[in-house]
Amino acid sequence: MDRQAMQERFGIVGQSAGIRQALDRVRQVAGTEITVLVQGESGVGKELFAQAIHELSARRHKPILIMNCGAIPEGLIESELFGAEKGAYTGAVERRSGYFEEADGGTIFLDEIGEMPLTAQVRLLRVLETGEFSRVGSTNSLRSDVRVIAATNKDLATEVEAGRFREDLYYRLSTVILHVPPLRDRREDILPIFEHFQYRFGQRYNSSPPQLDVSAKELLLRYRWPGNIRELRNVAEQTVVLMRGESVSAEDLRPYLRGVSSPGGGLGLVPLGSGGSSAQDDGSGARERELIYRALLELRGDVKELKDQMATLVGAARGAPMQDPGRLLVMRDEESRQEGFTRAPDPFIEDAPYEFDAEPDDVSSLIEDDEPEAASELPTLEDAERHLILTALERFDNNRRQTAEALGISERTLYRKLKDIEEAGDAD
Repeated sequence: MDRQAMQERFGIVGQSAGIRQALDRVRQVAGTEITVLVQGESGVGKELFAQAIHELSARRHKPILIMNCGAIPEGLIESELFGAEKGAYTGAVERRSGYFEEADGGTIFLDEIGEMPLTAQVRLLRVLETGEFSRVGSTNSLRSDVRVIAATNKDLATEVEAGRFREDLYYRLSTVILHVPPLRDRREDILPIFEHFQYRFGQRYNSSPPQLDVSAKELLLRYRWPGNIRELRNVAEQTVVLMRGESVSAEDLRPYLRGVSSPGGGLGLVPLGSGGSSAQDDGSGARERELIYRALLELRGDVKELKDQMATLVGAARGAPMQDPGRLLVMRDEESRQEGFTRAPDPFIEDAPYEFDAEPDDVSSLIEDDEPEAASELPTLEDAERHLILTALERFDNNRRQTAEALGISERTLYRKLKDIEEAGDAD
């Protein structure tokens, strides 16, 4: 079966290099009995690739059982996998078979394998090595012919170093690693997948899906998609069900993208109160929120400082007096000390759209648009940076140490940027 036929059969949409490599790996390993570890962030569609491996193997006439290791309590996961005898634990009123018995001759897909407790990892390693296992509460050995496909959104090598995952099991599971890239690393697939979901939901709800205009397509391409395919599917379904117009703009989509809505539109940040914690909160949770809050305030300060520097630069280009870069940093530090944590941060989505990875120029090639682009009056970031560095050098009489401190960068970085400027022929 070629790649295109596989994609049509299993509903895997995309033509990016990462998806093509993953599909080629599926075709290579499907006909073997080798154990496969599917790696990828949550929501990238790891289960689809596990289904494809099973359906293309000789075990396709037997069942594939899916078990989410993170959704089963630690005390029950062994009985779910290997079964249990009557009376083996409280509530075991009869003998029950586990996944390995029921999937004999077929495949078991162990999702979120990184959440499996260490005690269950020992027993899983044994059945992978020998094919033998025993029910909980029994000493009789049973045999099962099962192929195991595991999936994780964690770095298992890091989990091994931290002592949360067995090293021998890691090597046994990762004989072949199939990596499914996140959506932000295959932007050329975003619009085709979105349109695919729109078509499916239009058929399901007997509705005509609205068309995306250029601004909406650009927003989808620039968004980071932290929820990957699952989040994209959710947004596509909402556009079909909730939007009644013939077209969708970027402003229409913003409320449905997490963290990109207008100020006050459901950002989801809860300011820390000065009072005590709730009954369900502990010291570690409060400390974690405090660290997040500090990081947000620092990010807000950095973005405001950058805006001040850009405004000063534009003013200088138009003839206004240039402010001292060093004074800008001093003013920013003094403002931070005065603010402390008594004032809630201003909405920073408009200042720092952290969900965006790509600039408009980076995604314009992925959108078919015949409309001419408006000329920009602002200098490019490269020109702005060059002008700021040269102005600061002149201000400090070519003292590179003071210039680096004023600009908030290291001297090594300043030397490198000056070398680039000299190579461009813009400075002596």
